[in-house]
Amino acid sequence: MKKVLAISLFLLPLFSLQTKAQVKEGSKIRVIAIFAHPDDADSRMGGTAALFAKMGAAVKFVSLTNGDAGSYNEGGGTLAMRRREEARRAGERYGIEEYQVLDNHDGELIPDLNTRKQVIRAIREWDADIVVGLRPNDYHPDHRNAGKLVQDASFMVVVPNVVTDAPSLKKNPLFLYMADHFQKPNPFTHDIVIGIDETIDQKVAGLNEHVSQMYEWLPWTRQLGLDATVPTDSIQRIAWLKERMEKRSEVSPAQRAVLKKWYGNKMGNAFKYAESFEIAEYGSQPTEADIRRLFPMLRQ
Repeated sequence: MKKVLAISLFLLPLFSLQTKAQVKEGSKIRVIAIFAHPDDADSRMGGTAALFAKMGAAVKFVSLTNGDAGSYNEGGGTLAMRRREEARRAGERYGIEEYQVLDNHDGELIPDLNTRKQVIRAIREWDADIVVGLRPNDYHPDHRNAGKLVQDASFMVVVPNVVTDAPSLKKNPLFLYMADHFQKPNPFTHDIVIGIDETIDQKVAGLNEHVSQMYEWLPWTRQLGLDATVPTDSIQRIAWLKERMEKRSEVSPAQRAVLKKWYGNKMGNAFKYAESFEIAEYGSQPTEADIRRLFPMLRQ
C-alpha cells in the first residue's frame, strides 16, 4: 500500500493592518514566507502554501541564505546551486508563484541593516497581505536571526523614507510565525490552525525535491525526526519520507481545539494533519473576520 501511495506522489502535477476596506472583494491574497534556509518553510507550512495556491492566492517563499553549509560532504557554490534548484522544483510541487533563494552564506546570517533592507524590499515588492516568518528563539542562529529580521521589517515596510527604491506599503500586513517546539522564553501559540489533509501529499512531494536535506543532511544530524536509515530506492525513499512527515504533521490536542474553532466541530474533528501559525504582536492585529478573509480555506 505504501508503494502505491509513494508512486502517486511522483504523479502530482508541477505548477510552472488588514481591514475589511483594505481587502477588496475578489482580490488575490498575497502571501510571502521569509526564512533562513531552502526547505525551512517547506516542512512547517508546505501544506498551507499549497492550499493557498489552489485557492488562487499569490504565494512566494524567500530563503535568506543559499544553504551552502547544509551538508556533511559538500559545500560552497556547488551546494548552493544544488539547493537553489531543489527549492525551485519544490515550489513547483506546491504550486506557488516563486521560491527565491538569496545569496547570503548559510551559517552567517546576521540581522544587519543591509539584510533588513533585503527583507523590507521583498515584502514591499510582493505587496504582501500576509508575511510569515520564524520566531526569534530557536536552536539555529540563522533561524533566530531570520525571525528578528522579519520582526525588524514589520513596521519599516510602511515608512516611505526607508528603502526608497521600493515604494512603501499603504497597509501594514498581517505578520505570522511558523510553528516550533521551543518553550523559552515563551511557548508557541496555535492562533490559526490549517487542516492540510488535502495537500499532505503535495507537501511530501515538495520535501522530496530537497534531496540534499531530506535524505542526506537532516538524517545525518537527526533533525526533523529523520533517522539515518534512509532507503536507497527512490520509491521506498518517498514512502519513508511520507511516513515521517505524516507523523510530524499529525494533529495535536492543542491544534484540535483551534481547528474546531475555525472549521466547526465536524470538520475540526475530521482532520488528520495540520499546520499552525501564531499572530505576531507586530504588524496588523486582525479580527476573526479579517483572518477568515485572508485565509479562504476558513471561510464558512
